[in-house]
Amino acid sequence: MRVVSIQRDHPFATPEPQRDAARRLRARLAAPVTLWASGVGAGRAGLTVSSMLVALGAPAQVLGLIDPDTDLAGVLRPGARFTVSVLGPRQRRAVEVFAGLGPSPGGPFAVAEFLDTDWGPRPAASATWAGARVVDVRPLGWSSEVAGVLEHVAVGDEDGLLHLRGTLRAP
Repeated sequence: MRVVSIQRDHPFATPEPQRDAARRLRARLAAPVTLWASGVGAGRAGLTVSSMLVALGAPAQVLGLIDPDTDLAGVLRPGARFTVSVLGPRQRRAVEVFAGLGPSPGGPFAVAEFLDTDWGPRPAASATWAGARVVDVRPLGWSSEVAGVLEHVAVGDEDGLLHLRGTLRAP
């Protein structure tokens, strides 16, 4: 069955000029598409995160803005370990599932093969990833800012996806 739509945009979306100006500004800044994950077994939690950066230093740190109403926010407390995996073009389904935009029978971790690490689960297909330990969590706007010390970094050759104006793009 083929679905045909005569509308360019979502029929119930707020018209662009009426959207929050700060949100529109953020949408125009290309952002990496990463998966932050923590926990083991049935206690695993993960979330697609684009609002993040790596702060160089000794030690280097990673900062991310996490929705405080997510399962991941519930487990990222000072001392907790987590992974940050760069997601590539072949992982679009995982992006959708961990962002809460697509179904995944069996839970989000059933969408792909995951490897257990000392810091939590990471997608087997992600060659670029980091293991970190939470050092601070604080409210920032409508999010929780999570700061973590990088304890392990692996860098692969594949470029990651970018999030720009509500769409995923390969560089």
